[in-house]
Amino acid sequence: MKIILASASPRRRQILKEAGLVFEVHVSAFDEKLDDDTFSQQKIEKFALNKATDVAKNFPHDVVISADTVVVLDDKIFMKPKNRQDAFLMLKKLSGRTHFVLTSVCMLFENKKLIDSVKTYVTFKPLNDSLINCYIDNFNPLDKAGAYGIQELPDGFIERVDGDLENVIGISSAKVKEMLQNIKP
Repeated sequence: MKIILASASPRRRQILKEAGLVFEVHVSAFDEKLDDDTFSQQKIEKFALNKATDVAKNFPHDVVISADTVVVLDDKIFMKPKNRQDAFLMLKKLSGRTHFVLTSVCMLFENKKLIDSVKTYVTFKPLNDSLINCYIDNFNPLDKAGAYGIQELPDGFIERVDGDLENVIGISSAKVKEMLQNIKP
């Protein structure tokens, strides 16, 4: 029995590798298009399930793990920004506020299915335009939910993190290990 990670995220691969898991990566072809940006945990869990199901077709006797991470402020989902201006507007909205990051993890193995989510609260300091522009200019926020990667933010961005930091980066290794214990035969 192998573990298959159905994710293109280099951050998820790094977290799980550092946690001691041995796995293969097979990226899902599932298209993550939102009908609207209103948050519901079930919506994000369904995305994770769809990604895992897409990959599990080719690996029916292996454990398939997928995840979907979103940033949520005022019940609105902040996915990956479309462009630089979108990234700037997202960071401006997060400035001086507390939002949460939710990562839904799905695990499929033969006839078993587990789905669980981890929520972490992040409070940004008030950000001025030059700090936001400097971050956008020097890092690539376009491939990250909410237009930021917490592991690369310069000083002056984060006031506080309440919960699992790995979850904000892309996946909680503690949650994955817990789920693996419950899905294995």
